Amino acid sequence: MGRSAKAEIACIEPGSPADVAGIKEGELVEAVDGQPVSDILDWQWLSADDEMVLTLSGKDHSSRLVNISRPPGTGWGIEFSSAIFDRVRTCQNDCVFCFISQLPAGLRDSLYVRDDDYRLSFLYGNFVTLTNLTELDVERIIEQQLSPLYVSLHSADAAVRERIVRTPCDRALERVEKLLAAGIEMHIQIVLVPGENDGTHLEQTLDWLERLDGVVSVGIVPLGYTAHQSRFSRSFEDPLDAARVISQVAPRQHVRRMRDKMTWVYLADEFYLNALAPLPEAFFYDDFPQYENGIGIARAFVDDFEAARDRITESLALLPKRNSISIVSGEMAAGILADAFESAGAGQKVRVLGVANRFFGGNVKVTGLLTGRDIVDVIAADNPGGESVYIVPKIIFNSGGVTLDGFTADDLESLGDKRVAFVSSDSQGLLEALALGIR
Repeated sequence: MGRSAKAEIACIEPGSPADVAGIKEGELVEAVDGQPVSDILDWQWLSADDEMVLTLSGKDHSSRLVNISRPPGTGWGIEFSSAIFDRVRTCQNDCVFCFISQLPAGLRDSLYVRDDDYRLSFLYGNFVTLTNLTELDVERIIEQQLSPLYVSLHSADAAVRERIVRTPCDRALERVEKLLAAGIEMHIQIVLVPGENDGTHLEQTLDWLERLDGVVSVGIVPLGYTAHQSRFSRSFEDPLDAARVISQVAPRQHVRRMRDKMTWVYLADEFYLNALAPLPEAFFYDDFPQYENGIGIARAFVDDFEAARDRITESLALLPKRNSISIVSGEMAAGILADAFESAGAGQKVRVLGVANRFFGGNVKVTGLLTGRDIVDVIAADNPGGESVYIVPKIIFNSGGVTLDGFTADDLESLGDKRVAFVSSDSQGLLEALALGIR
């Protein structure tokens, strides 16, 4: 593995077998019983027994062997700084719809990293294309039963898929079949590109997937594009275009629900919102297998709001007449929020500010991709006609508390006499927002 793998120990649990064995934070695990470890999966696989010999190295490049044992059923007490010890595998494709390639210059370096790592797919649900798998990777996935995987397929027609991912000699379809046959389940993503893989091509792809055992779910999402490219200018934003996709997929969904009591193939929220169609009921999304893919989020919010309606209505009644709540939102969610509060009798007490994403442009309308600058500009120019607290969803920040364009919470709070607060994007967050308006 070598030191470049950096299986760095971040934390040792006091009193644990690792602590008793004298293992220290900051040391690197080079091998387990002589076998190199490239990621947390190797570690879990190789450390399954209750005795092992660790090869450790320190910051001074010294190396030592440590015998370690544990009582059956207990952990080792070792926490690593990362799940990937060698390096995250990056995407070698040149997909026509790649969002990262459409980003403007000047953002944080980490935003330009295009991961395509099957290990992150298994661990965290990241979608991967399988184009960079080696035969050893395939063997490992099967041997260790790394299931389910989340796979960006896009088309079952090799020529169409190659045209979309722009990777010659792509063997992903073959690998999908081999892994499924070996018991590896998959959640499939199809990014629908107008004129490329929609219409009859989509029908053929869904037919192919239905013939394969182990495909747990299929999520269809529309192409997302920014203003920082010139190839795309539409993606099912037109109500008729979105409605056609809904009509095309609906019969298959109905058959699957009648036969298997599950929908199996799900459409992104944008299709229903763009088509001005009712959102499917919660049961339609089963256990929401593609929630992180933007599928079912709108329905989950509506139902969450409805469950908290009585508490929200009570909080609204306590708001002083001159006070209002101004909720910052992306354009896609703004209508849903406004309708929900209107149905709760909010009147003028709650205002929804749908922020246009001028930073990215294109059809980027989700709240999570709003930037600090766009939010600051909207709040600074707003005149609520009374005292208002501006509620900003925490989802705009990464784990380090920074927006896509480098703003922090302190930056957004420094808006003169404008009062800004941050809450989660659920009913509990809305209740917190209303409580702030009452105070």
